Amino acid sequence: MLIRPEKMVPAVSGLADSVWQELYAEAEQAASKEPKLMGILDDVVLSRTSLGNAVAVRLARKLSRRDMGRDELEPLIRTILKANPQTVECMAADLRAVVERDAACHNALEPLLFFKGFHAMATYRVAHLLWQEGRHLLALLFQSISSEVFGVDIHPAAQIGCGILLDHGTGFVVGETAIIENDVSLLHEVTLGGTGKEKGGARHPIVRSGVLIGAGAKVLGRVEIGECAKVAASSVVLNDVRPHTTVAGVPAQEMASSAPGDVSPALCMQQCIDTES
Repeated sequence: MLIRPEKMVPAVSGLADSVWQELYAEAEQAASKEPKLMGILDDVVLSRTSLGNAVAVRLARKLSRRDMGRDELEPLIRTILKANPQTVECMAADLRAVVERDAACHNALEPLLFFKGFHAMATYRVAHLLWQEGRHLLALLFQSISSEVFGVDIHPAAQIGCGILLDHGTGFVVGETAIIENDVSLLHEVTLGGTGKEKGGARHPIVRSGVLIGAGAKVLGRVEIGECAKVAASSVVLNDVRPHTTVAGVPAQEMASSAPGDVSPALCMQQCIDTES
């Protein structure tokens, strides 16, 4: 149950530039329609030159505290993202995922400015880079503040791919050794946790690409949710889930299966359970 490196990188190279152009145009239109938002639009988008810089500003505005103010956070995040352009590509893929899969989202500007699911995922991505550099305490500070501000608790050592939709985000928890591949959709109050107090080793779930996990679902232990599987809301998963299957219940049981060529549940966001296999 090893991670597949090709499932942890952006599917489209150069996406960040494309998304940035869309964002800038959307911000210009928004400024003309709603002058009262000119302050935040100018600060986050219109006075910036790239998606990485815009994300750095938005996160710094959200995460600043007395012990680390915006004047320290913004250049720190900006420097980290400049040195890691692939992470900015992942953030662009996350924004595109929100636009394409969240029926309440109309353009990429909305999640950049206001959706805490995207903010929490972007904060995790910065914390993860810090963790990889061995700056563990600073990474844990980002995790702690994210938990307080967004109600989302993702350990910075977790490995998460690109094109992630974290819808709403509230109560979302991811353990230290969890792995989430590309193009996964997760709703609020999902837990990817362990089953005991043992330290070390691989003890949290693996979520393969194309998976949809419904609100309130709990996936516990080193279980694997197979590619394009669906976990119904409020289910408790304690065993591996085969690819292209739907599970539901406490404990979760297989309810249905789909053909490998079908659109992945993460992309279509269809959460109904069809019990016909």
